[in-house]
Amino acid sequence: MMYERFAHVYDELMADIPYENYLAWMVHEVGDLCDKTVVDLGCGTGTLSIPMAHMGANVTGIDLSQQMIDQATTKALEEEAQVAFHCASMTEFVVTSPVDVVVIAIDSLNYLTDEAQVKQTFERVFQSLKPGGKLFFDVHSIEKIEAYLDGPFLYEDEDVAYMWSTERGEEPHSVYHDITFFVRTEEDVYERFEEHHYQRTFEIDSYNKWLREAGFSTVSEAPEIFGTEHAELRHFIQATK
Repeated sequence: MMYERFAHVYDELMADIPYENYLAWMVHEVGDLCDKTVVDLGCGTGTLSIPMAHMGANVTGIDLSQQMIDQATTKALEEEAQVAFHCASMTEFVVTSPVDVVVIAIDSLNYLTDEAQVKQTFERVFQSLKPGGKLFFDVHSIEKIEAYLDGPFLYEDEDVAYMWSTERGEEPHSVYHDITFFVRTEEDVYERFEEHHYQRTFEIDSYNKWLREAGFSTVSEAPEIFGTEHAELRHFIQATK
């Protein structure tokens, strides 16, 4: 199952992801997050949910993986953050009342590999937002998907090593990821496990079109906040209801 064992090493491997830039981006667009209602969709281990809660936001974290939700819940308790975590899909999540912000961070949307799924998610997000509410998300650029095919990629430190191989998917701009991990245990031995992932991206014009079809009034990109390196690999998009 996707992310079944990966949750335990996820934070270490995502240490270079620009979460601080995400926070700066949202604050720049919506102002102080204090008392804002936020849904972190595809929240993973809560690395973005927790600092938003520390900034005073009322945060709900949603992820399809129960293992990710379990890790996020543990982290939030350890870091004394009030976050409501729930296991649900992006296409079917439900909020009890409209929210100010929805964020889908760090290529989570690329796990929706069917056009209908992406459209359904945009429609559900639109329905979940207050008037004037904002959606923030990023997706892989087509160039990033192609760059993945340059693998395999290797990583090693004292506690974890992996070999990450890739293969072009059957659908346009898609890629299979096969990752073999070796994780050091408390008994000082290395445990091996594998993860298999499939991602797809779409033309940026398609994302913009589907957002407007869902009802969003304004759609824009924000590459300058993330710097040239990240801007070339991902599209950072915001949409306003």
